[in-house]
Amino acid sequence: MRIAQVAPLYESVPPKLYGGTERVVSYLTEELVRQGHHVTLFASGDSLTNARLVATCRRALRLDPGCHDPVAQHLIQLERVFRDARQFELIHFHSGYLHFPLSRRARVPTVTTLHGRLDIPDLAPLYAEFADQPVVSISSAQREPLPRARWVGTVHHGLPEHLYRAREQPGRYLAVLGRVSPEKGVPAAVEIAGRVGMQLRIAAKVDPVDHEYFEQVVRPLLRRPGVEFVGEIGEAEKEQFLGEAYALLFPVEWPEPFGLVMIEAMACGTPVIAFRRGSVPEVMEDGVTGFVVDGVEQAVAAVQRVSALSRRRCRLAFERRFIVSRMAEDYVDVYQRVVELAAEMEPPPPQRVA
Repeated sequence: MRIAQVAPLYESVPPKLYGGTERVVSYLTEELVRQGHHVTLFASGDSLTNARLVATCRRALRLDPGCHDPVAQHLIQLERVFRDARQFELIHFHSGYLHFPLSRRARVPTVTTLHGRLDIPDLAPLYAEFADQPVVSISSAQREPLPRARWVGTVHHGLPEHLYRAREQPGRYLAVLGRVSPEKGVPAAVEIAGRVGMQLRIAAKVDPVDHEYFEQVVRPLLRRPGVEFVGEIGEAEKEQFLGEAYALLFPVEWPEPFGLVMIEAMACGTPVIAFRRGSVPEVMEDGVTGFVVDGVEQAVAAVQRVSALSRRRCRLAFERRFIVSRMAEDYVDVYQRVVELAAEMEPPPPQRVA
């Protein structure tokens, strides 16, 4: 197929440091190319890909001090996507809903993967207005706030099978990986680690919007014995960070849409202890890849049961469910279905009058 992948411009594809959506777009794009599809990637100019790259800004916007209006850059990107739209059999958006008015009027099938939380009041009227736009969820749980959106599939994320190697022997510290924000539950992780008497290492970015939260809530916790703030890390550092951990703590306080870090830990053979929120029970296999818990008390008890888990079985569960080839095949099935639906909706050609 001739496919366009449209990525957000905030991070490169793949991202230099943190960036879950852009990382998934990269894995998907490269696997589609490997499988023989003709892929064009619309992304920032510092992206690296085997697809044809169309760059609409010089570098990722989050790391560009000269960028003051990211919406302007995304509108330029959309103009170039739809200018070239007839080159593609399908356009796959990962960049939110800004394109919906244009997609509605385009003569090329489009589909959008929704990567974020959907329990925001403003979204219900938006998706009611654009109920014709086909969308993909990254977990079944993610769909719950918008049951009437035009869902055409659920596709769980996948990672390249050999991106990380599993480590048979557990490490001695508990890990947190991702970003610092109220919904990610860093204070709960600090409490859990303190109560079981283990070191906690936190590898996370702090967005400007969360800076005040970090300074007022999280920074004082970093003074506790055994708590280490590593900061933001990139892809190359994750295997060691996760693989050498005893377990990953994922005490989320929001309806998690997917939780890429959970499958990254599984790929390293590292069990996950996660709060029962959003996609967590869907992604985790309780008692195999870790434990799904309801609060700090249960998390403390779960840490004490981690030694009974097999890190090899954790890795095998990843290989069975979350490798990139499966993700790409699932998306190709979605693409074909969307193309067929679009063909069915095409108006018949006008009849000639004799």
